[in-house]
Amino acid sequence: MAETDRAGRSAVVVGAAGGLGAALADALDDEGLYGAVHRFARRLEGVHHIDITNEASIAAAAATVAGGPPPALMIVATGLLHEGDHGPERATKALDAAWMARNFAINAIGPALLAKHFLPLTPKTGRTVFAALSARVGSISDNRLGGWHSYRASKAALNQLIRTIAIEERRRNSSAIVVALHPGTVDTPLSKPFQGNVAPGQLFDPARAAVQLLDVIDGLRPPDSGKLFAWDGVEVAP
Repeated sequence: MAETDRAGRSAVVVGAAGGLGAALADALDDEGLYGAVHRFARRLEGVHHIDITNEASIAAAAATVAGGPPPALMIVATGLLHEGDHGPERATKALDAAWMARNFAINAIGPALLAKHFLPLTPKTGRTVFAALSARVGSISDNRLGGWHSYRASKAALNQLIRTIAIEERRRNSSAIVVALHPGTVDTPLSKPFQGNVAPGQLFDPARAAVQLLDVIDGLRPPDSGKLFAWDGVEVAP
C-alpha cells in the first residue's frame, strides 16, 4: 500500500501494553504512515481498555475505531503461556481442564472474536492485513518433542482459525491478508522462564522483533493469506 493511502487509514494493535505489543505500536507511530495508531490492552484504561475474554469489551473497543479512518492493519499481540502457578505441561498427567480452557480463551477464541468485530471495519477494497501472533510450536508437523499440550493446541487452533477467516475475508475483499506470525523468542515476561534454552542470537529485543514482524507484514501479498510466517519471512508448515 502506498504511503499516501495509509495516511487515510488507521492501524490497530491489541495487546499494546505488553513488551512486543508496545514495541509494535511504537514502531508504527515512529513510521508515521497511518493516520492513527489505536492501542488496546487489558492493562490500559478508558477507551484503550480491552479484555479479549469478554466479547462486550471487544465490541466496545471496535466501536471507538469505527468513527475514524478505517483500519487497514490490525495486529493481535496477545498470548498466554504461563500465569500464576500454571505453565506449559510437560506430560499428560499435568493436564487441567480449567487451564486448558484459559489457554484457548486467550490464544484462540479471543483473536477470533477480534476478527469478528474489527474485520467488518476494514475497507472492502485495497490491501488490508489482520495479523495475529501465533507460535511455531502450534505447528503439528513441527512437533517432535511433545509437551506444552494446552499452549500447542491453542496455537494450532488459532492457526486453523486464521486459515478459515482468511478464506471468508477473501470473498469480501480480494486484497485482504489474514495471517499468523511467529515472532521468535522475544525478551518479554512471557518468555522469561524459558529463555535458558534459547540459542545465542535468537533472543530478540522487543524493538528489533517489532521491526522484523513489520518487515514481514510489508512483504505479504494476498496469496499469503491464511498462512503462518516466522519472523524471518519463512512460511511455517501447519
